[in-house]
Amino acid sequence: MNENNSPHKRLESIDAFRGATIAGMIIVINPGSWKFIYPPLRHANWHGWTITDLIYPFFLFIVGAAIVFSFSKNIEKNIDNKSLYAKIIRRTIILFGLGLFINTFPNFNLPNIRIMGVLQRIAICYMIVSVIVINTKLYTQLIIALVLIFVYWAAMEWLPIPGMGSDPYAKFTNAATYFDKLILSGHMGSYEKLGEPEGFLSTLPSISTTLFGVLTGHFLKSNVTVNKKAVNLFLTGILCVMLGMLWSIWLPINKHLWTSSYAVLTAGYALICLSIFYYLIDVKGYKKWAKPLFVFGMNAITAYVLSIVFAKLIMLIKIESPNGITYHLKAWVYENFFSMLFGNYTGSAIQALTYCLIWCSIMWFLYNKRIFIKV
Repeated sequence: MNENNSPHKRLESIDAFRGATIAGMIIVINPGSWKFIYPPLRHANWHGWTITDLIYPFFLFIVGAAIVFSFSKNIEKNIDNKSLYAKIIRRTIILFGLGLFINTFPNFNLPNIRIMGVLQRIAICYMIVSVIVINTKLYTQLIIALVLIFVYWAAMEWLPIPGMGSDPYAKFTNAATYFDKLILSGHMGSYEKLGEPEGFLSTLPSISTTLFGVLTGHFLKSNVTVNKKAVNLFLTGILCVMLGMLWSIWLPINKHLWTSSYAVLTAGYALICLSIFYYLIDVKGYKKWAKPLFVFGMNAITAYVLSIVFAKLIMLIKIESPNGITYHLKAWVYENFFSMLFGNYTGSAIQALTYCLIWCSIMWFLYNKRIFIKV
């Protein structure tokens, strides 16, 4: 068997793809100024999508693919299900706890803490999908993924929501927002009016996104030749993108609501991107270009959490300018360096990229020291 086709070989393309999503997350949430952001680096205002709207579902997709490889290793080591469930629970609690910590740091306003968030959704999806993978076969996992996106579609279309008009996907008056306000009122941070983007009802299609990653992981572990894997991933991705776009005629693509058409579309783009990473890295062996992505991917959650914590810390440092205006350090650096050198929009983007490169260098140091912080 070709070494690259071995089901037991670690796929570095998955690590690189994970690293790319984390780098993307760091860039889009750390602009020099929130007033000056190029449109592709913003989320869509409501319906529609930008490149930024692909990043989060890409990470959930990779979580699903990684679950397959991780659990396969546990089976090879004869780890029983009881120990595996303990590992799942432990990781879920840590991820959810880190999300809560990020949400409340540095003020720790616990009575009004935002309960949900990026890491919290990852934790929930990881836990539920892990249990599904342990207890079901491939075909059942596919059925569950499809059922969830259609159940969510039906819920958004037909659940009778007080005050909802003719558009079931309107801002402020839709089923997902209604349930979030009902359950999470006072604990949604800045999303109290708009509704929680990582809310309860919209978690259903995000579980499907993760399961699509699981299905991809199964395929990557199969005995299909590596070239066929790359081609089939790419073609399946194109098909999913087409289906998502077609579905959007009736069901808007909306990241905030994680609509079912959005779940299918983003899974398609994830497949396309992963197929390219897989072909270049694992099939052709072109790895040097992806080294920065590897170092991010091997400490992905660590890089994400620390970059957010540090960004909040530097905003506590105040600097008064000669004209009497007080800036926090991040804004001062933007006003006095990046925007002056490169202009408002380009300076804002370059500052975000610089911040990402700083964390890349830190993760590179950890990578060279073989320090991998498992979460």
